[in-house]
Amino acid sequence: MKPLLIILGPTASGKTSLATQVCSLINGEVISADSRQIYRDMDIGTGKDLHEYTVNGHRVPYHLIDIRDAGDKYNVNQFQKDFKIAYQEIGQRGATAVVCGGTGFYLHAVLSGHAFSEIPVNDALRGSLEILTVDELRQSFAKFDTAYKDLADTTTRKRLIRAIEISQFLTEHPEKNLEMSNPKPGYEAIIYGLDSPVEVRRERISKRLTDRLENGLVEEVQALLARGISPEQLIYYGLEYKFLTLYLTGEMTYNEMKLKLETEIHRFAKRQMTFFRKMEKDGFVINWLNYDKDAGKQASFVVKHYEEATKKFIKVL
Repeated sequence: MKPLLIILGPTASGKTSLATQVCSLINGEVISADSRQIYRDMDIGTGKDLHEYTVNGHRVPYHLIDIRDAGDKYNVNQFQKDFKIAYQEIGQRGATAVVCGGTGFYLHAVLSGHAFSEIPVNDALRGSLEILTVDELRQSFAKFDTAYKDLADTTTRKRLIRAIEISQFLTEHPEKNLEMSNPKPGYEAIIYGLDSPVEVRRERISKRLTDRLENGLVEEVQALLARGISPEQLIYYGLEYKFLTLYLTGEMTYNEMKLKLETEIHRFAKRQMTFFRKMEKDGFVINWLNYDKDAGKQASFVVKHYEEATKKFIKVL
């Protein structure tokens, strides 16, 4: 098969629109690399934008979206398995796999073949970490020196706790640390990145949040709570689901919720970019695109570049 075509970027960068436009030009199918879009009925808060999967009247196929019920837990090990199945199915149809997402650890797992996700859960450790603040968790994580440290996705509290869990396991099992410092090769890929100047990104995030709050996000979280999904389960998903839950359970006023959520989304986008820059330092080439072009023009450029790069790639093989 041809190499993967990956489109990555921080939240609100326009990844979905670009990915679906690209798919419409090259008989592509999207594989989502977003850790929350896998959940059904969590549409607005996760930014699925499913209307964008119809391009010029044609429905673009997608994978790893709406594959789990809200309230379930999912990890990168399950993602790697589901990704492999989707990738093989797309190849059997002679289509091109277009990976779209902003969950850096998922993307890194696809590209590098790391198996950190196989490290078991340590419930006792998690219990002791749950009472710590985010700053205290970061200080704890910083003390470790393992093969995993520079690869860890610490963009949310739950991922930070998992990073500490993995780091402690590798410290206690040095043979695993050595093994994982030399991972199996992952999928070959040509990567494109979407980003914009910080002020533009901040404006987009703020506008999008206001639009979502005014157009169903509150009701979406209310409906999940009404179905019996516990506040703790929703808080686990972070960002929109965390802060809307705190508002709906009376722990925050609406204005407090909106201000805090907006701040945290800005911070999240910054951490996403930090992870992508770290990927570049690890040797992954990301072709950054001009942020101010419309999706159609960007898509044409990406397809042309990808086809040319694929020819060179195949010659090298």
